[in-house]
Amino acid sequence: MSAEIRRIITIVEETRIEGGRPVDPPTRRAAAVAVIKNPYAGQFVEDLSELSDIGEQLGDILPRRAVEALGIPGDTVESFGKAAAVGANGELEHAAAILHPKLGAPFREILGKGAALIPSSKKRGGLGVPLDIPLGHKDAAKVRSHFDGMEVRVPDAPRDDEIVVAIAVTDSGRPHPRVGGLAKDQIKGEDGLV
Repeated sequence: MSAEIRRIITIVEETRIEGGRPVDPPTRRAAAVAVIKNPYAGQFVEDLSELSDIGEQLGDILPRRAVEALGIPGDTVESFGKAAAVGANGELEHAAAILHPKLGAPFREILGKGAALIPSSKKRGGLGVPLDIPLGHKDAAKVRSHFDGMEVRVPDAPRDDEIVVAIAVTDSGRPHPRVGGLAKDQIKGEDGLV
């Protein structure tokens, strides 16, 4: 099954001043968001593999859009994350079926790596519900400077029979990080932790 996509939105944020101090170079993050029809809205279905296939499709489309919006090669992306919100007639498991089994492999392929787990969140909500996309370093989960998030929302979604699916990528960590922990120049990137 292919996704029935109603809308795709791409957002880029650039932080130039944080805490009253210039950020040089500016930190940038981008999100790509798809609004899709939920084929299982209003019904309980045991086998959600069609949603997992849709996740695989979106795992190719959305990261390409976000990386392109940042204007950098995929292998220079530093952080990533994913989120989904189902409309009122959907289940949280519908969001999980899109986000977890198959979305990650094409996402990582576009980035050239991605040893760490892709942080994720899921929720149910109505029109304009905010999605907080958690972010973490793509190769080492213990890099505190990259613990972050990006909020996105689509004013007219999700409708009751829709799912909003979002991914985010960054070109750096938070502006002016200073809470310690593993530094990005210490990453081994082998086990997804350090």
